[in-house]
Parts: sequence; C-alpha cells; structure tokens
Amino acid sequence: MQTLHTIASLRQQTGGWREKGRQIAFVPTMGNLHRGHMALVERGRQIADRLVVSIFVNPLQFGPGEDYARYPRTLEQDALQLAEAGVDLLFAPSAEEMYPQGKRHTQVVVPGLSDILCGASRPGHFQGVATVVAKLFNLVQPHVALFGEKDYQQLLIIRHMVRDLGMPVEVMSMPTVREADGLALSSRNSYLTPEERRTAPFLYRTLLALGHRLKKGERDYRDMEQEGEQALKEKGFRPEYV
Repeated sequence: MQTLHTIASLRQQTGGWREKGRQIAFVPTMGNLHRGHMALVERGRQIADRLVVSIFVNPLQFGPGEDYARYPRTLEQDALQLAEAGVDLLFAPSAEEMYPQGKRHTQVVVPGLSDILCGASRPGHFQGVATVVAKLFNLVQPHVALFGEKDYQQLLIIRHMVRDLGMPVEVMSMPTVREADGLALSSRNSYLTPEERRTAPFLYRTLLALGHRLKKGERDYRDMEQEGEQALKEKGFRPEYV
C-alpha cells in the first residue's frame, strides 16, 4: 500500500490508473477506523480495480468549542489495518496541504438540507463536509465513493451535491454497522463513560419502537416525536430532534 501526503503525488498516481482504464473506488474517512469503516473498505475492494482511502480530520466541519483538537488520531494503526485489507493507496494530507488559503478557502454549500436537523445545531458543519468531499472527489477522481448510512443526513447532502454539480462519481451507501446491543459504531464512542456506554443503546431501541409504530400505520408524527424525546430525556439524553 502506498501512503501519500501531497496532492501532486495523489493526482499523479490516480491519473495514471485512470489512463490505464482502472476502476477506482474511494472511501473518505477521518481515521480512528472501526468495523464500519472496514466494511466500506471491503466492499470497495470487491467492486473496483484500485481502492483509495483518505484519512483527514477536516477542520472546516468542526465548530467553535467542538472536538477538533482532541478527535482521535490513530494514523499508524489505521494504516496497518488498511494495508492488511488490501487498500492500494492511503491519502493522509495535512490541513495546510488541503487548505493552503486557510479560512479563505472556497467552500461548497448545499442549501436546505444543510440547515435542518444536525445542521440547525451545528451551523457550518455540512458546508465543511460538502467542501472537503467535493475537493477529495476532484483530487482522487473516483468512479465510485462509499459512505455509511449512520450519518444519513450527510449522505443525502453528498448525493445532492454530486447531482447538482454533475460530478461523475457514483455514491454508494452501506448499512450502519452496530454493536451486538445496537449501538452504532463511531469513532467518538471512545468518549463515552462506562455508564453512558450502558445507556447509549436505548437510543436505537427508541428509534426502532417509533419505526415499528410508523409501519403499523400511526401518523401522529408530532406526538410520536414528543414521546420519543421524552423517553430519551428520562434516560439522561439531551435530544435535539427525533
């Protein structure tokens, strides 16, 4: 596996593959890899001739007071996992390499979807996500890019961006990978205390129960939202929306 840190070296390698007619799959990540990431890697390995994974903790998608500085960075361990999984190229740039203009860097906005749900409480977050994904697509030039469905709003925003800007890449999604008790795998799960970890699966159980009621035909959406929010609050959650 090659590990590259510069845009020039990345373009040279992926450009050569495309000239030879190789199909390129791409999995963008922020590192601290878990089984959810590796499921995307495995699928990418199956569907393409060459597989590129990026590890980049993107400062544009972190707001003031968020965890950019302490986000888990485990590049050495991640690289070993990726090499064992048969990844062809790991792109691990610095923030300076990706954004030489700093905060004056051109940014991509997907209106509407970026301002609701998670976007309402994290202004600018999805603008940062769209910007880095657009730039990585431009640099890697993949035929297909793979994303998990855990961050479903993010997935929809990326699909809208690709559609609206006519990007020649297929966006493929894969189901959320969960622990045995239902907790979705996440690089931030390491932040949970033992007590929080025991409580966390209640979120998934609450959503499953609401989904079951919807399938049975219930349509009192606001009442169901309020009931879900109340159930979560009673368990110690602070839900922003259900």
